[in-house]
Amino acid sequence: MKSHIRNVSARAKAATYALYPIFKSRLPMRTKLGVYKTYIRPILTYAAPAWYALVRESNRRTMKAQQSAALRKVASAPRYVRNSVIQRDLRIEPIECFITQLARRMFARTETTTFTHLKDIAPWHARPPDRRAYPRELTQDPAPI
Repeated sequence: MKSHIRNVSARAKAATYALYPIFKSRLPMRTKLGVYKTYIRPILTYAAPAWYALVRESNRRTMKAQQSAALRKVASAPRYVRNSVIQRDLRIEPIECFITQLARRMFARTETTTFTHLKDIAPWHARPPDRRAYPRELTQDPAPI
């Protein structure tokens, strides 16, 4: 999955720089956020419910960094402002939360569909011996610490 994350990250970075004149303009913040949600976030999250559970934590951090860089450009925030503050002020959920919501909606639709070929597209399975995660596990709440 490392090469896929590199490709996704490079495409998101290219889109961010291509849209930089829009983010630097005097457009309202709401419009800039709409541009981010329309052009950059879909690049980062395309088909993510299928592959995000298979990605290592280091590659997840790469995706978070791309989201943070794009949001920093949207907000025109200086370097000393924390990414969590930018996300909170812009009311943008972290990328892993957004992908979890996407996965929940996708699996809920597959369970309630009338099409038989989609019904069992991602059935519940026991975890394999190599402890690899399944995409369906994105929908589960994290274990309490």
